[in-house]
Amino acid sequence: MISEGKEQSARILATCLIAGAVMVAGFSLLTLYLAAPNDRWLQWTRKKKKPVRVYMDGCFDMMHYGHCNALRQARALGDQLVVGVVSDAEIIANKGPPVTPLHERMIMVNAVKWVDEVISDAPYAITKDFMKKLFDEYNIDYIIHGDDPCVLPDGTDAYELAKKAGRYKQIKRTEGVSSTDIVGRMLLCVRERSISDSHNHSSLQRQFSHGHNQKVEERGSGGTRVSHFLPTSRRIVQFSNGKGPGPDARIIYIDGAFDLFHAGHVEILRIARGLGDFLLVGIHNDQTVRLKNPSC
Repeated sequence: MISEGKEQSARILATCLIAGAVMVAGFSLLTLYLAAPNDRWLQWTRKKKKPVRVYMDGCFDMMHYGHCNALRQARALGDQLVVGVVSDAEIIANKGPPVTPLHERMIMVNAVKWVDEVISDAPYAITKDFMKKLFDEYNIDYIIHGDDPCVLPDGTDAYELAKKAGRYKQIKRTEGVSSTDIVGRMLLCVRERSISDSHNHSSLQRQFSHGHNQKVEERGSGGTRVSHFLPTSRRIVQFSNGKGPGPDARIIYIDGAFDLFHAGHVEILRIARGLGDFLLVGIHNDQTVRLKNPSC
Protein backbone atom coordinates (compact mmCIF):
# COMPACT_ATOMS: atom_id res chain seq x y z
CA MET A 1 0.00 0.00 0.00
CA ILE A 2 2.81 2.32 0.89
CA SER A 3 4.65 1.67 -2.37
CA GLU A 4 1.44 2.17 -4.38
CA GLY A 5 0.86 5.52 -2.58
CA LYS A 6 4.38 6.65 -3.33
CA GLU A 7 4.02 5.64 -6.97
CA GLN A 8 0.74 7.56 -7.28
CA SER A 9 2.28 10.61 -5.66
CA ALA A 10 5.26 10.42 -8.03
CA ARG A 11 2.89 10.25 -11.02
CA ILE A 12 0.97 13.29 -9.81
CA LEU A 13 4.22 15.21 -9.24
CA ALA A 14 5.54 14.25 -12.67
CA THR A 15 2.29 15.36 -14.30
CA CYS A 16 2.47 18.73 -12.56
CA LEU A 17 6.10 19.20 -13.57
CA ILE A 18 5.36 18.36 -17.20
CA ALA A 19 2.36 20.71 -17.27
CA GLY A 20 4.44 23.45 -15.70
CA ALA A 21 7.20 22.91 -18.23
CA VAL A 22 4.70 23.10 -21.07
CA MET A 23 3.30 26.33 -19.66
CA VAL A 24 6.75 27.82 -19.22
CA ALA A 25 7.79 26.70 -22.68
CA GLY A 26 4.58 28.09 -24.15
CA PHE A 27 5.12 31.40 -22.36
CA SER A 28 8.72 31.50 -23.54
CA LEU A 29 7.71 30.79 -27.13
CA LEU A 30 5.05 33.51 -26.92
CA THR A 31 7.57 35.96 -25.54
CA LEU A 32 10.05 34.99 -28.22
CA TYR A 33 7.40 35.45 -30.91
CA LEU A 34 6.46 38.87 -29.61
CA ALA A 35 10.10 39.92 -29.44
CA ALA A 36 10.92 38.56 -32.89
CA PRO A 37 11.62 41.23 -35.51
CA ASN A 38 8.81 40.19 -37.85
CA ASP A 39 7.34 42.81 -40.19
CA ARG A 40 3.95 42.95 -38.53
CA TRP A 41 5.45 43.50 -35.11
CA LEU A 42 7.80 46.22 -36.37
CA GLN A 43 4.97 47.99 -38.16
CA TRP A 44 2.90 47.96 -34.99
CA THR A 45 5.69 49.34 -32.83
CA ARG A 46 6.51 52.05 -35.36
CA LYS A 47 2.89 53.15 -35.43
CA LYS A 48 2.90 53.37 -31.65
CA LYS A 49 6.14 55.39 -31.50
CA LYS A 50 5.51 59.14 -31.52
CA PRO A 51 7.89 61.10 -33.76
CA VAL A 52 9.92 63.82 -32.07
CA ARG A 53 8.88 67.17 -33.53
CA VAL A 54 11.18 70.15 -33.15
CA TYR A 55 10.55 73.81 -33.92
CA MET A 56 12.99 76.46 -35.07
CA ASP A 57 12.20 80.01 -36.10
CA GLY A 58 14.12 82.77 -37.77
CA CYS A 59 13.99 85.75 -40.09
CA PHE A 60 15.89 83.92 -42.85
CA ASP A 61 16.53 87.26 -44.53
CA MET A 62 18.96 87.02 -47.47
CA MET A 63 19.08 83.30 -46.80
CA HIS A 64 22.55 81.76 -46.89
CA TYR A 65 24.57 78.67 -46.01
CA GLY A 66 24.48 79.47 -42.29
CA HIS A 67 20.69 79.32 -42.27
CA CYS A 68 20.70 75.96 -44.07
CA ASN A 69 23.31 74.55 -41.70
CA ALA A 70 21.19 75.65 -38.73
CA LEU A 71 18.16 73.86 -40.19
CA ARG A 72 20.27 70.75 -40.79
CA GLN A 73 21.39 70.71 -37.16
CA ALA A 74 17.86 71.33 -35.90
CA ARG A 75 16.44 68.47 -37.97
CA ALA A 76 19.09 66.14 -36.53
CA LEU A 77 17.60 66.72 -33.06
CA GLY A 78 14.23 65.25 -34.01
CA ASP A 79 12.22 63.27 -36.54
CA GLN A 80 10.27 66.22 -37.99
CA LEU A 81 11.28 69.88 -38.27
CA VAL A 82 8.72 72.67 -38.20
CA VAL A 83 10.11 76.10 -39.11
CA GLY A 84 8.58 79.44 -38.22
CA VAL A 85 9.35 82.32 -40.59
CA VAL A 86 9.13 85.63 -38.74
CA SER A 87 6.78 88.21 -40.24
CA ASP A 88 7.97 91.45 -41.83
CA ALA A 89 6.28 93.51 -39.12
CA GLU A 90 7.99 91.58 -36.32
CA ILE A 91 11.40 91.97 -37.96
CA ILE A 92 10.87 95.72 -38.38
CA ALA A 93 9.86 96.04 -34.73
CA ASN A 94 12.86 94.10 -33.42
CA LYS A 95 15.69 94.49 -35.94
CA GLY A 96 14.77 96.88 -38.73
CA PRO A 97 13.28 96.37 -42.19
CA PRO A 98 14.13 93.06 -43.92
CA VAL A 99 15.75 93.00 -47.36
CA THR A 100 13.71 89.99 -48.51
CA PRO A 101 9.89 90.06 -48.10
CA LEU A 102 8.04 87.28 -46.31
CA HIS A 103 6.70 85.42 -49.36
CA GLU A 104 10.22 85.11 -50.81
CA ARG A 105 11.65 83.97 -47.48
CA MET A 106 8.92 81.33 -47.32
CA ILE A 107 9.95 80.00 -50.73
CA MET A 108 13.58 79.75 -49.62
CA VAL A 109 12.81 77.92 -46.37
CA ASN A 110 10.36 75.54 -48.06
CA ALA A 111 13.08 74.57 -50.53
CA VAL A 112 15.43 73.27 -47.81
CA LYS A 113 15.34 69.47 -47.72
CA TRP A 114 15.46 69.20 -43.91
CA VAL A 115 12.25 71.22 -43.43
CA ASP A 116 9.02 69.25 -43.02
CA GLU A 117 6.56 72.06 -42.31
CA VAL A 118 6.60 75.87 -42.35
CA ILE A 119 4.64 78.34 -40.22
CA SER A 120 4.17 81.78 -41.76
CA ASP A 121 4.12 85.05 -39.79
CA ALA A 122 5.80 83.55 -36.74
CA PRO A 123 6.50 85.91 -33.82
CA TYR A 124 10.05 87.09 -33.19
CA ALA A 125 9.93 85.99 -29.54
CA ILE A 126 8.47 82.82 -28.02
CA THR A 127 5.46 84.18 -26.15
CA LYS A 128 3.35 82.21 -23.68
CA ASP A 129 0.40 81.95 -26.08
CA PHE A 130 2.54 80.98 -29.07
CA MET A 131 4.43 78.37 -27.07
CA LYS A 132 1.11 76.83 -25.99
CA LYS A 133 0.04 76.79 -29.64
CA LEU A 134 3.26 75.02 -30.62
CA PHE A 135 2.79 72.35 -27.96
CA ASP A 136 -0.97 71.84 -28.37
CA GLU A 137 -1.62 72.36 -32.10
CA TYR A 138 1.72 71.48 -33.68
CA ASN A 139 2.75 68.80 -31.15
CA ILE A 140 6.20 70.33 -30.77
CA ASP A 141 8.51 68.59 -28.31
CA TYR A 142 11.46 71.02 -28.34
CA ILE A 143 12.19 74.57 -29.46
CA ILE A 144 15.59 75.03 -31.11
CA HIS A 145 17.86 78.05 -31.45
CA GLY A 146 21.53 78.76 -32.08
CA ASP A 147 24.08 79.48 -29.36
CA ASP A 148 24.19 83.16 -30.29
CA PRO A 149 22.09 85.35 -27.95
CA CYS A 150 18.70 86.55 -29.18
CA VAL A 151 17.79 89.63 -27.16
CA LEU A 152 14.61 91.65 -27.48
CA PRO A 153 14.62 95.49 -27.49
CA ASP A 154 13.82 95.47 -23.76
CA GLY A 155 16.90 93.33 -23.05
CA THR A 156 15.08 90.06 -22.30
CA ASP A 157 15.85 86.68 -23.83
CA ALA A 158 13.48 85.82 -26.71
CA TYR A 159 13.59 82.13 -25.69
CA GLU A 160 13.36 82.57 -21.93
CA LEU A 161 9.94 80.89 -21.60
CA ALA A 162 11.01 77.85 -23.61
CA LYS A 163 14.10 77.47 -21.44
CA LYS A 164 12.07 77.69 -18.24
CA ALA A 165 9.66 75.07 -19.57
CA GLY A 166 12.56 72.66 -20.14
CA ARG A 167 11.66 72.38 -23.82
CA TYR A 168 14.65 74.21 -25.29
CA LYS A 169 17.63 72.78 -27.21
CA GLN A 170 20.59 74.63 -28.63
CA ILE A 171 22.65 74.20 -31.78
CA LYS A 172 25.98 75.69 -32.80
CA ARG A 173 25.95 78.84 -34.88
CA THR A 174 27.81 78.67 -38.19
CA GLU A 175 30.78 81.01 -37.83
CA GLY A 176 31.99 83.29 -40.58
CA VAL A 177 28.77 83.85 -42.49
CA SER A 178 25.76 86.03 -41.76
CA SER A 179 23.33 88.37 -43.46
CA THR A 180 25.28 91.30 -42.01
CA ASP A 181 28.45 89.87 -43.51
CA ILE A 182 26.79 89.58 -46.92
CA VAL A 183 25.62 93.19 -46.77
CA GLY A 184 29.20 94.15 -45.94
CA ARG A 185 30.46 92.32 -49.01
CA MET A 186 27.92 94.15 -51.18
CA LEU A 187 29.03 97.51 -49.79
CA LEU A 188 32.63 96.63 -50.55
CA CYS A 189 31.65 95.82 -54.14
CA VAL A 190 30.12 99.28 -54.44
CA ARG A 191 33.23 100.82 -52.89
CA GLU A 192 35.48 98.96 -55.31
CA ARG A 193 33.48 100.21 -58.26
CA SER A 194 33.81 103.81 -57.07
CA ILE A 195 37.58 103.47 -56.83
CA SER A 196 39.66 103.81 -59.99
CA ASP A 197 39.96 100.53 -61.92
CA SER A 198 43.70 101.09 -62.07
CA HIS A 199 43.99 100.23 -58.40
CA ASN A 200 45.07 96.75 -57.48
CA HIS A 201 41.97 94.55 -57.32
CA SER A 202 43.45 92.43 -54.52
CA SER A 203 41.72 94.60 -51.92
CA LEU A 204 39.10 93.74 -49.34
CA GLN A 205 36.62 92.55 -51.97
CA ARG A 206 39.06 90.03 -53.48
CA GLN A 207 39.74 88.60 -50.01
CA PHE A 208 36.04 87.74 -49.81
CA SER A 209 35.99 86.10 -53.22
CA HIS A 210 39.01 83.94 -52.50
CA GLY A 211 37.52 82.81 -49.22
CA HIS A 212 40.63 83.49 -47.13
CA ASN A 213 39.96 82.31 -43.62
CA GLN A 214 40.68 85.59 -41.87
CA LYS A 215 38.90 88.65 -40.59
CA VAL A 216 39.14 92.21 -41.88
CA GLU A 217 38.35 95.36 -39.95
CA GLU A 218 36.88 98.35 -41.79
CA ARG A 219 38.03 101.48 -40.00
CA GLY A 220 36.03 104.61 -39.35
CA SER A 221 32.55 105.22 -38.05
CA GLY A 222 29.97 102.94 -39.55
CA GLY A 223 32.69 100.53 -40.69
CA THR A 224 31.77 96.87 -41.08
CA ARG A 225 33.71 93.95 -39.67
CA VAL A 226 33.55 91.13 -42.14
CA SER A 227 34.36 87.44 -41.68
CA HIS A 228 35.02 84.88 -44.37
CA PHE A 229 33.61 81.43 -44.58
CA LEU A 230 35.36 78.51 -46.24
CA PRO A 231 33.32 75.29 -46.25
CA THR A 232 35.27 72.10 -45.68
CA SER A 233 34.69 68.93 -47.71
CA ARG A 234 33.19 67.31 -44.59
CA ARG A 235 30.58 70.05 -44.32
CA ILE A 236 29.78 69.82 -48.02
CA VAL A 237 29.21 66.06 -47.71
CA GLN A 238 26.73 66.72 -44.89
CA PHE A 239 24.58 68.55 -47.42
CA SER A 240 24.70 65.76 -49.98
CA ASN A 241 22.21 62.90 -50.14
CA GLY A 242 24.85 60.65 -51.71
CA LYS A 243 22.55 59.59 -54.53
CA GLY A 244 23.53 59.46 -58.17
CA PRO A 245 21.44 59.07 -61.32
CA GLY A 246 20.03 55.66 -62.20
CA PRO A 247 21.14 53.79 -65.35
CA ASP A 248 18.18 55.03 -67.40
CA ALA A 249 17.78 58.42 -65.74
CA ARG A 250 17.11 61.52 -67.82
CA ILE A 251 19.83 63.93 -66.59
CA ILE A 252 19.27 67.69 -66.75
CA TYR A 253 22.15 70.16 -66.45
CA ILE A 254 21.92 73.84 -65.51
CA ASP A 255 24.65 76.26 -64.50
CA GLY A 256 24.92 79.75 -63.08
CA ALA A 257 26.69 82.06 -60.67
CA PHE A 258 23.90 81.75 -58.07
CA ASP A 259 25.28 84.82 -56.32
CA LEU A 260 23.04 86.16 -53.56
CA PHE A 261 20.91 83.03 -53.86
CA HIS A 262 17.22 83.97 -53.87
CA ALA A 263 13.69 82.74 -54.54
CA GLY A 264 14.13 83.14 -58.31
CA HIS A 265 17.04 80.70 -58.24
CA VAL A 266 14.92 78.21 -56.31
CA GLU A 267 12.13 78.47 -58.87
CA ILE A 268 14.37 77.93 -61.91
CA LEU A 269 15.99 74.91 -60.24
CA ARG A 270 12.56 73.51 -59.47
CA ILE A 271 11.49 73.87 -63.10
CA ALA A 272 14.74 72.33 -64.34
CA ARG A 273 14.34 69.37 -62.00
CA GLY A 274 10.87 68.77 -63.36
CA LEU A 275 12.28 68.24 -66.85
CA GLY A 276 14.07 65.02 -65.92
CA ASP A 277 14.95 62.47 -63.28
CA PHE A 278 18.25 63.88 -62.02
CA LEU A 279 19.40 67.50 -61.85
CA LEU A 280 23.09 68.36 -62.11
CA VAL A 281 23.98 71.96 -61.24
CA GLY A 282 27.19 73.71 -62.25
CA ILE A 283 28.40 76.72 -60.25
CA HIS A 284 30.67 79.26 -61.94
CA ASN A 285 33.91 80.06 -60.13
CA ASP A 286 34.74 83.55 -58.85
CA GLN A 287 37.03 84.37 -61.79
CA THR A 288 34.31 83.59 -64.33
CA VAL A 289 31.76 85.66 -62.43
CA ARG A 290 34.16 88.62 -62.25
CA LEU A 291 34.81 88.46 -66.00
CA LYS A 292 31.06 88.58 -66.66
CA ASN A 293 30.48 91.28 -64.06
CA PRO A 294 33.67 93.38 -63.64
CA SER A 295 31.99 95.68 -61.09
CA CYS A 296 32.34 92.91 -58.50
